Amino acid sequence: MNSADSHSISRRKFLTTAAAGAAVIAAAPAVITASKIDKPLIVGEGEHKFEVHHEWPQLPSQFTWQTTHNVAVDKAGNVYVIHEGRKELVDHPSIFVFDADGKYIRSFGKQFQGGGHGIEIRDEAGQEFLYVCAYQHLKTFAKMSLKGETLWQKYAPMESGVYAAGEDTKPDGTWGQDRFMPTNFAFLDDGGFLLADGYGSFYIHRYDKNGKWISCFGGKGTGEGKFNTPHGVWVDRRPGREPSIVVCDRANNTLQYFTMDGKYRETLTGYGLPANAETWKDLLVIPELHARVTLLNAKNEVVARLGDDVERVKGEGGGAIRGDEKLWQPGKFVHPHDACFGADGSIFVAEWVGTGRISKLKRLS
Repeated sequence: MNSADSHSISRRKFLTTAAAGAAVIAAAPAVITASKIDKPLIVGEGEHKFEVHHEWPQLPSQFTWQTTHNVAVDKAGNVYVIHEGRKELVDHPSIFVFDADGKYIRSFGKQFQGGGHGIEIRDEAGQEFLYVCAYQHLKTFAKMSLKGETLWQKYAPMESGVYAAGEDTKPDGTWGQDRFMPTNFAFLDDGGFLLADGYGSFYIHRYDKNGKWISCFGGKGTGEGKFNTPHGVWVDRRPGREPSIVVCDRANNTLQYFTMDGKYRETLTGYGLPANAETWKDLLVIPELHARVTLLNAKNEVVARLGDDVERVKGEGGGAIRGDEKLWQPGKFVHPHDACFGADGSIFVAEWVGTGRISKLKRLS
């Protein structure tokens, strides 16, 4: 989330509102979960029904959630969660790993504290790797092993010609169109990848398999190839569709589609701050910060909107909901910031809330 979305949602306003409820956040969690109601909590309909399990992972008591941002799943079914974290807690990890039952396995990534954001897993010739990016004062991205060893770490691609001097050598917390604030990744068939600078220059950068910058497309604008907070990016390879790049143009409240060469194709409207994208079989999932998770079929028709609490969260006083767990409702989302599929089509949702929240939507169909 960031202040660039000022016409639709203010990051600073949310944080200020949430601060008023800091005592509530610091206390024992008061979230109503599926385990506290009489029967399973089901959302969706038809072929797209899910059983909701809020606060699904079991975080050890020595750690605290500090605004969960993104989530990814490896081939073994382990779930990786990155949170923004607080930069003053220099020894606190920002990345947590849980098994398929939500039990804690390990944690690492203290170098991303205060700016942890995007996390994705890629299979490269049978070996899986983490791709991680961080914004705020860190302005960096890295390739890591699943255990947390860093293979390489990089900063702003100065060869793109869009960044202020020092963004690659002396990053700080300065925001602006000439700053580097990476948010999410997408993977290319040739071993390269795309990196969205969702909070800085608003460009989508293309890198080769060795992490060398090649090109970029986008920049600030109101649509049709230009962006206002291109927060999420994904390569849509669903069966029956021509492979293409989908960008979650968050503050424009749209999805934009591009050819694999980065040429604009079309825009999908009707979203509330879409934050990221991922596919499974013929489905595309879009977490929307405006309180819902949307599923689309191979024709990009909406087939389900899960956990919809848009009216409350966007309404008068809705900002208080983010900072007060007592206002959260079972089966409803507050601010979905990322969503990813498990192997069976279940969905894991990370929400941009101060206490952090990871929900599992267990696929029933």
